[in-house]
Amino acid sequence: MAKGPTPGHGPLAGVRVVELAGIGPGPFAAMLLADLGADVVRVDRPGGAGLGIDPAHDLTNRNKRSVVLDLKSEEGPARVLDLVERADILVEGYRPGVAERLGVGPDACLARNPKLVYGRMTGWGQDGPLADRAGHDIAYIALTGTLSMIGRPDEPPTVPANLVGDYAGGSLYLVVGVLAALQHARAHGEGQVVDAAIVDGAAHLATMIHGMLAAGSWQDRRGANLLDGGCPFYGTYATSDGGHMAVGPLEGRFYAEFARLLGIADAFPDRWDLARWDELRAAVTERFLTRTRAEWTEVFAGTDACVAPVLSLTEAPHHPHLAARSTFVEHGGRTQPAPAPRFSATPVSVRTGPALPGADTEAVAADWDVPGLRPTPRD
Repeated sequence: MAKGPTPGHGPLAGVRVVELAGIGPGPFAAMLLADLGADVVRVDRPGGAGLGIDPAHDLTNRNKRSVVLDLKSEEGPARVLDLVERADILVEGYRPGVAERLGVGPDACLARNPKLVYGRMTGWGQDGPLADRAGHDIAYIALTGTLSMIGRPDEPPTVPANLVGDYAGGSLYLVVGVLAALQHARAHGEGQVVDAAIVDGAAHLATMIHGMLAAGSWQDRRGANLLDGGCPFYGTYATSDGGHMAVGPLEGRFYAEFARLLGIADAFPDRWDLARWDELRAAVTERFLTRTRAEWTEVFAGTDACVAPVLSLTEAPHHPHLAARSTFVEHGGRTQPAPAPRFSATPVSVRTGPALPGADTEAVAADWDVPGLRPTPRD
């Protein structure tokens, strides 16, 4: 069933966004804008994106609406520009120059709507020696030094899914960028292009680490530092049943409680004696292997020892704290993360399931006053 706009839901209610369909960080950024209340119209291409899951299960297309336009056809770009004329933000994730060749690049769009915020999501950015090259999350975080920090020192770097590059370094920076540019556009009547590159965002995420490196408090090697698994009281440990516990009592009073509950309170009086960190890690490892994950969870429950069980994706929604906060919600029979963050005056929610390609053409044509979106009747 076609969906109409849902005004009044979230702080971005009334903001109109055109999303040129892609994969990965672009759709996630548009989902975040939609979660916050924006009316996001996704322009899908005939035949789908060519890479991705069944649209009916693609949660990154929740809270959106979809129309199908062929940007390689004579009429396709013109219809996109009709939408752009009525939009506040456009999001695209093509390689540099592709949108221009299709007739929907920044010059064409800003000529039609000078107040438009044109958000560009790429891995390498709009310029530079690698701008035209293919790539994925893992290459972007590799080049920035971010990947080098993750994993054990005696093993290759650990791949952190595509969360650090695509979504943290990409989507979130694009959203911050387009919202900042939207504020400028509304204050000064001037649109602009936002060049969000995953390499830029992933590098920026490590700003604190670079400061520590400059101060001499961080070694430029994996598994040798306070926050990268080098510290025996900041890491993960296996339990007797094959589960894991996450340990992070950095502050003195928290560590004292952790050591007491673990049963090693008197064994290592100076936890900052780096020469004995291997011994301390061995002792912590041995202790955690004496009980199951559930047993250790009970031991540390209700304490400030900064210890938590490592839960799986399917276990996490059932944790009492996350359940109490409704961190995960069910919509349309699918359990999924709830929109975040939360707002006291303009609450957000999962309003609709994934937008199916082309399902909302009639509604968008009416709501945005773009009659050209409607298919031409056949004789």
